[in-house]
Amino acid sequence: MLSATTFKELLRLSLPMVVSQGAYAVMVFTDRWFMSQLDAVHIAATLGGGVASFFCISLFVGIITYANALVAQYFGAQELDKCPRVVSQGAIMVLMSVPILALASYFVGDLFGAMGHDPRQVELERVYFYILMGGSVFTLMKMCIASYFSGIGRTKVVMICDVCGMLLNVPLSYALIFGKFGLPTLGIAGAALGTVVASLFALALFFSFYLAKEHREKFNVLASFRYDGKILKRYLRLGVPSGFELFMNVATFNLFLLMFQSYGVPQGAAMAIVFNWDMLSFVPMIGLHIGVMSLIGRFVGANDMARVNQVIAAGFVVAIVYSGTLGLLFINYRVPLVEIFATPTGDFSEISDLASFMMIGLSSYVVADAILLIAGGALRGAGDTRWLMITSISLHWIMLVAQYFIIMVWELGPRAAWWAFVAMIISLALVYLYRLLGDVWRHPERLARVMAD
Repeated sequence: MLSATTFKELLRLSLPMVVSQGAYAVMVFTDRWFMSQLDAVHIAATLGGGVASFFCISLFVGIITYANALVAQYFGAQELDKCPRVVSQGAIMVLMSVPILALASYFVGDLFGAMGHDPRQVELERVYFYILMGGSVFTLMKMCIASYFSGIGRTKVVMICDVCGMLLNVPLSYALIFGKFGLPTLGIAGAALGTVVASLFALALFFSFYLAKEHREKFNVLASFRYDGKILKRYLRLGVPSGFELFMNVATFNLFLLMFQSYGVPQGAAMAIVFNWDMLSFVPMIGLHIGVMSLIGRFVGANDMARVNQVIAAGFVVAIVYSGTLGLLFINYRVPLVEIFATPTGDFSEISDLASFMMIGLSSYVVADAILLIAGGALRGAGDTRWLMITSISLHWIMLVAQYFIIMVWELGPRAAWWAFVAMIISLALVYLYRLLGDVWRHPERLARVMAD
């Protein structure tokens, strides 16, 4: 049932997060557009190196950002002093992740060449990857404290910090890539450095808000900087399935991407262009996903299932209208959208033809992405993380095995591989929707176990 009050509350909470996630999308989009002004190899390298770096931190991203649901649940239950203690436990886990991330960087950096990428692309991918990994601690810490603000409904703070980071990142990356304003010409390394510096700047802004008077007095932030075994245990119990799900899914996507790029530089560049537009549709919807997860967590904590149902209905209305509009835009204007990334040198026709074809698939699955994000946000906010982990990992790995045969064994070509990817997204959305419409995750006893420390 759709409630006007809940609809307005969801929009109030989600719109700043949409802007925040949109700022991240703009940073990545502009980096890749800057790379297109160099050549197709640089475009492909930013995609490969960027996805590989996210793969390495994805386990911790999934765990750390579950702070959003935890904080929302404590907020809904009026246990306000526990909200910042979640952040402290997250910070402990971030610091513990450092040696693991360093080890992962060492081994993953060799994968680009092992997957048969063009030698020119491999060198660029490694540079981009290693610099992003060097700043990964800042990224994780920023995600942790941002989850606190979204969990308590202060999403405007997240928007302000992320937009300020973007406003620094875009001109700084431009200057470092092309050697402007007296800075050295660093190429792809400049793009990565701009991202790291912007993340550190945004993190500093988050801490300034976190230590403000309101949070010191209402949430007792200054007393929260300590180890709390009960909260950490609950954090891990609910967050690890979420983190493992993200890690395994990113692993399958990364391997699919590496296999797809083995077709050649034009195919890798075409995929980078299409995923750039995919990102501009998908990433802002993550803001809506976060808003749904936060409100669901809050109302589960308050034991108000009627409001839970209203949040789900409102989330679907917003997401389907937004994604449907973008789907029409992508299919009707696919060629000019691809031509924006035309390289100044070389023949762009092969890249343009394949990317324009792939945009048709993108327009086919943007609505499925919307269903995935709303259903996943609702289930995650209600603590149904184990089912999400098992289901999502299983379907992603089935897709990867299918792609291995399509690309490596049967050699069917990039178009067949792309449509198999589209089919997987649509199938996953239908499975999530089936779970959401059922009653298993709503059972009072199961929700009581979710809320138990």
